[in-house]
Amino acid sequence: MRLILSALLIIALSMETRAADLFNERDLEIARELRELAMSRDGGFDVVEDLTTRIGPRLAGTEDDARAVAWAVDLLNDLGFDRVWKEPVTFPTWSRNFERVRVTSPVEQRMEALAIGYSPATPEGGIEAEVVMLDDLDALIAAEPEDVEGRIVFIRNRMERSRDGSSYGPAVQARARGAIVAAEKGAVGVIIRSIGTSTNRFAHTGGMRFDLGQRRLPAAAISNPDADQLERLVGLGEPVRLQMEIDAQKTEAYTSHNVIAEITGAKYPEKIVALGAHLDSWDVGTGALDDGAGIAIITEAGRLILDLEQRPDRSIHLIFFAAEEIGLWGGRAWAEKHHENFENLQLGAESDFGAGPVYEIGARVVDEAWPVIKAIQRELEPLGIALGRRQASGGPDFLPSLPHGLAVVDLRQDGTTYFDYHHTENDTLDKIDPDDLAQNAAAYAVLAWLAAQSPIDFGSGPALLEQERASAD
Repeated sequence: MRLILSALLIIALSMETRAADLFNERDLEIARELRELAMSRDGGFDVVEDLTTRIGPRLAGTEDDARAVAWAVDLLNDLGFDRVWKEPVTFPTWSRNFERVRVTSPVEQRMEALAIGYSPATPEGGIEAEVVMLDDLDALIAAEPEDVEGRIVFIRNRMERSRDGSSYGPAVQARARGAIVAAEKGAVGVIIRSIGTSTNRFAHTGGMRFDLGQRRLPAAAISNPDADQLERLVGLGEPVRLQMEIDAQKTEAYTSHNVIAEITGAKYPEKIVALGAHLDSWDVGTGALDDGAGIAIITEAGRLILDLEQRPDRSIHLIFFAAEEIGLWGGRAWAEKHHENFENLQLGAESDFGAGPVYEIGARVVDEAWPVIKAIQRELEPLGIALGRRQASGGPDFLPSLPHGLAVVDLRQDGTTYFDYHHTENDTLDKIDPDDLAQNAAAYAVLAWLAAQSPIDFGSGPALLEQERASAD
């Protein structure tokens, strides 16, 4: 047994040595220079400041969306990227005019509300009905139709704070699917507690899922304090009636664009490291955290590398994705266009979780490339970034690429307060700390540079899919 343990220790030490020796010293020196230079700057704060000031909110499919695309093309050309181009993205659009939600009985009270994306309009004058309160989506699924029919469904599930944002997924199902399930049971409308963690009186918008053949219900989110009040009113034991009035419309298909900039690789220009963020936002606030911060972070990382005397071995792409908020349309279009070339797509990594500091790196790569991730993490360690799990999503816009085998990295940010502002009127520039933005930009610059210099490919495409199939077996 002692001999076996000694052998395992020797193997482990050998693997660590190989990982430490993966990069030549000059590549590591440049990574450290990038890290230190990034930390001495503001992380691209000038970029998000300009985006949120000149453009502001930029709902996909609007004139502001088109202005944002033109802004992005001008920015990236002015910074001197080797190539800048647009790729079309077509999607159904939606816009709001107004929404009003109020309790009419047993008291009268206005509630702070935002219509959920793709909600249809109510009939002229709105709808008024008795409220049925349910704990969460599962409770709605289990409810008898006679308890829901003709009523306004109120789903009261709360989102709890979490550093990694893991509480968002379970909570958001009420917003994503609540209106579909409620429609099947004969409800006339849906109200949800905002999917957010703030106690301020701001409602949180977001999108709902729907199928063209399904009946869609008017749906809105109310602020958390108003949801508390509605719970208390229902708890009195008297019937509670709500009036909802929503003026919104789904319009014809619209074509926007993913905007892409390239730093052309010196040795392997066809091989690509892709950094992503999404350019669109909801129509409330100014889209500073979601996702102006991500646009700033990857732009700053790109221009730091662009300013080097030495070009990276592989190409580096910055992708400003279109129409993420209303259905990942830009990510879908990018995956559809490029998935047959994924063997040349080294890595994807998206910044779309605000501007909190990065605390951990995780990756979905082939086994042979994991020592490279560990070596990269050692260069990120001075930024306070630990080595995480061997799994990653790459960020929302890279999700459509995962079934095609794209290798991805997560630079996981502290999102403890992110959902205080997410999808609200309160998502504004003052919520961004330039020091935290700089730490993010440093992390993305080091990741992009060392991924472009890696002596080992990360296995995108068939190799990664085959490894995952073998592991599942």
